Amino acid sequence: MADEIKFIWGTGRRKTSVARARIRKGTGKFLVNSRELEEYFGRDRDTFAARLPLKTTKTLGKYDIFINVQGGGLTGQAGAIALGVARALYKSDQSLAESLRAASLLTRDSRMKERKKYGQKGARAGFQWTKR
Repeated sequence: MADEIKFIWGTGRRKTSVARARIRKGTGKFLVNSRELEEYFGRDRDTFAARLPLKTTKTLGKYDIFINVQGGGLTGQAGAIALGVARALYKSDQSLAESLRAASLLTRDSRMKERKKYGQKGARAGFQWTKR
């Protein structure tokens, strides 16, 4: 019985989103913030990104996945979920590492929003210059 309750944790980050993934052997339930995955994400692109580690390792339907995600937008949250699930799968079975690495799912995407510079309108955009 204690084996059924045992969760494996994985943390994923993308932009300003942080996702905490808990997985356990199960029937394929996928909950994000206590809601179904398709209900939480409106776009197919985001649901596909969140499920990508499971499809890559051919473990779709073998694990119950419970995600708590906060911060950022939906696309950043989907990327954070993918990294968290991939890390949890790697912890549960080390032999999945090769397929996860081949799809670059174990590497954090380090791209962040560039900061606004002083004396300018934004990160790259400046104010229009007039000669006269």
